[in-house]
Amino acid sequence: MKYNSILKLVLFGFICAFVASSCVKEGPMGPAGADGTNGTNGSDGRPGVDGKVSCLVCHSGTNMDSKQAEFAMSVHSAGAIAVDYAGARAACAQCHSHEGFTQYAVFNSVLGDITNPSAWECGTCHGLHKSFEGKDYALRLNAPVVSDADKKTVLDMKGNGNLCAVCHQTRTAEPNKAIPGETFKITNTHYGPHHGPQANVLAGVGFAEIPGDATYPAPNTAKHLTMEGGSCTGCHMAPFTKKSGGHSFKPNLDACNKCHNVNEANFNYGSVQTEVAKSLEELRDKLIALGVVEYSEADKAYEPVVGVYPMIQAQAYFNWIGLEEDRSLGVHNPKYVKALLQNTLKALE
Repeated sequence: MKYNSILKLVLFGFICAFVASSCVKEGPMGPAGADGTNGTNGSDGRPGVDGKVSCLVCHSGTNMDSKQAEFAMSVHSAGAIAVDYAGARAACAQCHSHEGFTQYAVFNSVLGDITNPSAWECGTCHGLHKSFEGKDYALRLNAPVVSDADKKTVLDMKGNGNLCAVCHQTRTAEPNKAIPGETFKITNTHYGPHHGPQANVLAGVGFAEIPGDATYPAPNTAKHLTMEGGSCTGCHMAPFTKKSGGHSFKPNLDACNKCHNVNEANFNYGSVQTEVAKSLEELRDKLIALGVVEYSEADKAYEPVVGVYPMIQAQAYFNWIGLEEDRSLGVHNPKYVKALLQNTLKALE
């Protein structure tokens, strides 16, 4: 009987507490509290930032539209120039199609022929972010590149320009390093450095450095590699002005004038392009006279004549066509280009 009385008292207490709490009315809402401080990024103590703001630096509609408008001016956006020609072949797709390049970036090789190749786009060069900070452009590749020509020479464009060097290199060793000897056989009319060997010119490596009076500068010492704002991106991706730079990849004259502290009207600084163009024409004419080069009406271009030649003539052809394909007329590395041409011309006399 006593136990039941105690139990009834406990239950009565719970009921009273519940009824009392349900009858309490809330007062008016108090003022909003102050925002908490930004968190820190790991152990470095830096305050955190709004993630959305960081993303919008690049991913805002205005910025993306401008980049795409610039890219539309670029040769890289024109698929018919290279994709239709070689984008499907596994041996060429690494640089000739979006699908091939992304495969190479992920697997370090192209896995096979590409069924439906397409031209380059934003995602060709830009993959997933790593740090999500302001300069994390998510470039698929930006480490120094090992040359495809000999699998050992390092092409270092000093930063993001290394992405360019993945494709813009000779891919072919100069004749005397490919097959050393007194003679060399040119086996087809497309022999020579692959189109666009700009990284080799800029680095000052990979061409036939024929001995002569002109001294070759040490590799990777070109002013455009060592000066601030140089290399590929410093000139070709400077802030977009006067329809050049940015994602058009067209060299920006304002950037060149700023770095060199001059006010040139074109890229013929110090008459380098005039001098190199003259030497290239002279070298071409010598090769024609020797029977190494001829003009093809079918291809509307100068091409090598298939045959066996003294090594020095094969090297001379390699240097001539490679510097023609560079298309900067010496601007990329004046000292190296001038030395190559001077010694090559002298050797053919």
